[in-house]
Amino acid sequence: MNTSKISDTQRIKNIQSAIRSADSELKNKHPILNHQNTIGLIICLGAFIGMIACGLAYIADIIPAWACIVMATIFASISHELEHDLIHRLYFKKNAVIQNTMMAIVWIMRPNTVNPWYRRNIHFNHHKTSGTADDIEERVLGNGMQFGWKRLLISLDGFLSISLRQKELRNMKDYNYFSFVLKGAPLAHAYVVILYSFLLFHGFDFMNNYYALNIVYPEFTSPIISILNIAAVIWVLPNALRAFCLHNITAIMHYYGDVDSLLKQCQVINHWSAIPFQLFCFNFGATHTIHHFVVSQPFYLRQMIAKDIYPVMKENGIRFNDFGSLIRSNRFAKSDIAEPNQSGISEAI
Repeated sequence: MNTSKISDTQRIKNIQSAIRSADSELKNKHPILNHQNTIGLIICLGAFIGMIACGLAYIADIIPAWACIVMATIFASISHELEHDLIHRLYFKKNAVIQNTMMAIVWIMRPNTVNPWYRRNIHFNHHKTSGTADDIEERVLGNGMQFGWKRLLISLDGFLSISLRQKELRNMKDYNYFSFVLKGAPLAHAYVVILYSFLLFHGFDFMNNYYALNIVYPEFTSPIISILNIAAVIWVLPNALRAFCLHNITAIMHYYGDVDSLLKQCQVINHWSAIPFQLFCFNFGATHTIHHFVVSQPFYLRQMIAKDIYPVMKENGIRFNDFGSLIRSNRFAKSDIAEPNQSGISEAI
């Protein structure tokens, strides 16, 4: 197909049509895929049980800490994709009890986020304002920031990001720092306390041993540190790793500032060098752009059709592996840096 003279609107329709067609073919070939509610619930419970099993295996000394962290991170990354689907009400749309139970489960598995009911609002806003100054969801993760030490630092932790950038973020529509922080209570607060307590104690303990300070800890601290270590290994560190990988992938793949079309909102990251990051965010960089075109598609179908859709996406102007966007502060243009575009893009909603 010669796409040189095709409008952006038609290119968007070409991609959307290809995605929906691939979905239909897959469902016709495998009718079990039509049972979307059941599949979503099985994945949710399977990932939750898997994460719990990892923790129990670590506590019982069956697996080492590093293995627990790696496996729990993968299960937590699945819960992120499930939450994404639940935000769009792709499972149990007519059964609020089951849907909200699943929302609670995926939040428990990923405590370092705002609650998913509030995130539903900012995620819908993300689709409407993607690439603009009012895209709360992506800007709190560093989208549009100049590349440097500060951007690398804030990719480690979302709470750190919003705390270090209050002046920069405060002018976003419908955003307030303290209100945003409260939307994470109580799980995100517990996560922050455990994470920084773990880092502070072990940092101090390292210095105590390295410099032979011979500081003796009170006896009552021993069981506290034991509980802290367990909580860190089975719950907090897996999500710290998941968030670090996800934040870096999403910060590269979303464009910012000169976005005036759905075609410019995202690129596809499927380069082999990103595999270590993709492993811990469930291949997000390679499939999330598909979601921007068809939001009604569950995440597991995106994974299944991605390779078939790539040629259509390339043919219609979607970029692949444009790592230079990070150096350009996520600008789409590869030369002049444009001013942030305040208009919203809503073709996919």
